[in-house]
Amino acid sequence: MTDALLGPEPTGRPTWGMWVSDHPQLVLGSVLVLLVVVTGIIEPRYLTFSGLRNTVLLAAPLGIMAGAQTILMLTGGIDLSVGMIATAAAYVAANQSPSGAAIAITAGLLVGVAAGTVNGIGVGLFRVNPLIMTLAMSAILLGLFTALSFTVLQGSTTVGRLISTLGGGSFLGNRIPYNALVWGGVSLLVIYGLRRTGLGRLLYAVGDNPTAVRLAGVRLWQVHLAAYAIAGLLAALAGILLAGRTGAVDLQLGVNFVLPSVAAAVIGGTSIFGGIGTYSGTIFGALILGVLATMMTFLDAGQAIQQIVYGSILLGLAWLYARVTSSS
Repeated sequence: MTDALLGPEPTGRPTWGMWVSDHPQLVLGSVLVLLVVVTGIIEPRYLTFSGLRNTVLLAAPLGIMAGAQTILMLTGGIDLSVGMIATAAAYVAANQSPSGAAIAITAGLLVGVAAGTVNGIGVGLFRVNPLIMTLAMSAILLGLFTALSFTVLQGSTTVGRLISTLGGGSFLGNRIPYNALVWGGVSLLVIYGLRRTGLGRLLYAVGDNPTAVRLAGVRLWQVHLAAYAIAGLLAALAGILLAGRTGAVDLQLGVNFVLPSVAAAVIGGTSIFGGIGTYSGTIFGALILGVLATMMTFLDAGQAIQQIVYGSILLGLAWLYARVTSSS
């Protein structure tokens, strides 16, 4: 009787926090629509196929790179080398373009898998902190390809026609970018892999409770190795698409995408502490950042301002998610 009079026991979590956590896709979709409308008000020509196409051209490689971060963040890790892996893959693809598009793309992707595998060995086998391991990998790749750009890779700054078409071309009357098709295929594979495969379930489990996973007989280093190798593959693919969009390769090609790739995953609801997140949310995050970057371009905001905005978004969302989860 007393319990009935007192009503339901309070959960401790604010109503707004519960609603946000229960309807993440609706919230992200609303934010995306709002940003599109605001950008259209700033520049009316944006609300055309051409304007929206330019946003997708930017968001597709970012979304693929953010997919790498999503996979790793689910395990409690992160990859600060995705920008240089993307750049390295683009350089190798450009160098091999005279041999044909298939060889060029394959060679670029293998560079990403190799770099990701080394990251996985360092994190999984030698227990190096992911921040340290991937930061070191980024520095190594930067030094290596700086040297190679003056020797073996000298003059390898232009990609082949097929790569240019995949990265920057469009179809249906120049309305739909080809890289959106690539991103769509990658998205289906990642979403299916995370939801329906044993490896996907292990990624969540490792991020949620690595001790329990280890006691269950799973070799954690193998999960980390697979996760970082896949992340390297996705980063390399993003780099090849970036090279196709710009038409040329330089050492700064993917560097500015590191922070946005993390921001896209965090915006999409992936926890930096592991075990929580979906790639569908990351897709929304990448689109939101794509529209935001377009808006800042219309406002004549430089790259430095954009990085400040991305960092502020990360800090704000980290605080918001901590507030929501701590009160649950």
